[in-house]
Amino acid sequence: MIRQECFNAIETRISFLATRIELRGGLNILDLNIHSENFYPRLLNLIFGWNLVNLNTEIQNATAIDLVDRNGRLVAQVSATGTKQKINSTLAKDLSAYTGHGFKFVCITRAASQLRTHTYENPHALVFAPQNDIHDCQSLLAAINGLPTEKMETIRDFLRKELKVEIDPAKVESNLATIVKSINEQEWTANAGNPETIPFDIEGKITFNQIDKARALIDDYKLHHHRLAKIYAEYDRQGRNKSLSILDSMRRAFLELDDTLSADDKFFRIIAVTKLRIAQSANAPAIPDEELELCVAILVVDAFIRCKIFKNPERPTYASS
Repeated sequence: MIRQECFNAIETRISFLATRIELRGGLNILDLNIHSENFYPRLLNLIFGWNLVNLNTEIQNATAIDLVDRNGRLVAQVSATGTKQKINSTLAKDLSAYTGHGFKFVCITRAASQLRTHTYENPHALVFAPQNDIHDCQSLLAAINGLPTEKMETIRDFLRKELKVEIDPAKVESNLATIVKSINEQEWTANAGNPETIPFDIEGKITFNQIDKARALIDDYKLHHHRLAKIYAEYDRQGRNKSLSILDSMRRAFLELDDTLSADDKFFRIIAVTKLRIAQSANAPAIPDEELELCVAILVVDAFIRCKIFKNPERPTYASS
C-alpha cells in the first residue's frame, strides 16, 4: 500500500501543476512555465535516470532546446503547447550541434497521445521516435508507476518540497475534526488519558533523530499543533476514547517499524499506515485523498511534537519518545 500512497501523492501534484499552467497560460500568466524549465529536468532525471540541465542557465533564451544531457547525448524541450506544429518548428531550428542526439518533447499540460501518431520533419538527424520520445503527464505517471517503491518515494518527497498545496486553515481545522471523530469512534484497547506534551527543542529533536526529508513537513505543519490540541480537548471533555488512544496508535505503529529504516522512511511510513487505517475504517471521512493525507501528516507531526514518536534528545532512553 506504500506504493499506492506514493502514487496518489505524485499524481495529485503533477495534475495540479499541469492544470494551473494551462489555466494561467490562457490568461497570459507564464511564471509557472518559466519555473517548469527548472522543475521538469529534475523530475525527468529522477524518473528516467537522465542528467538533464536547463540550457537557459548557460545560454539565455536558448533556441528551441530547453534541456540538455551532454554525457547522455540527449536534448529535450518542455512546452505547454502540445501541437505537431510546435514539434516541427522546434526540429526545424538550427540543431546541427546536436546531430545524433536523442530528442525528447515533453508536453506539460494537455495529453499528447495524438502527437505520437504523426510523422515529423527531422532535418538535423536527431534520434527521435514519436511513439517513445513524446511525453505528457499521463506517460510520465505511467513511467513512475513502474518504478521501484524506493524511487517512487524519492519522487514523492521531491514533489512535496517543490509543489506545496496552499492550505485553508479553516478547512484544515474542519477536516481534522472530522478525522479525529472518525478515529474516535473506532474501538481502541489502549487506556484513555490526557495527551502528554514534553517540552523540548523541536529543531534539536529533528537533528538528534537525523531527520532530513521530513523536516519540511514538520516545519510546515507544526503551526497546526494548537488547532489539533483544541480538537483533542473537545473529545477529551466527552470522556470517551480520549486523545491518548489516537496518539498511542501512532506510537504503536512507530514501534512496529523495522529498525533498519531511515528516520525519514519511518516518518513517511507512519503517515501511510495511519492514513490507511483511517481510509479503511467503516466511517472513513468523505474528503478528498489529498486533504486526508494533509490532515494525517498534521496528526503525525503533532505526535512528533508530543514525543509519542521518535526519541526525545532530553530523554533518549525513552523508547516511545
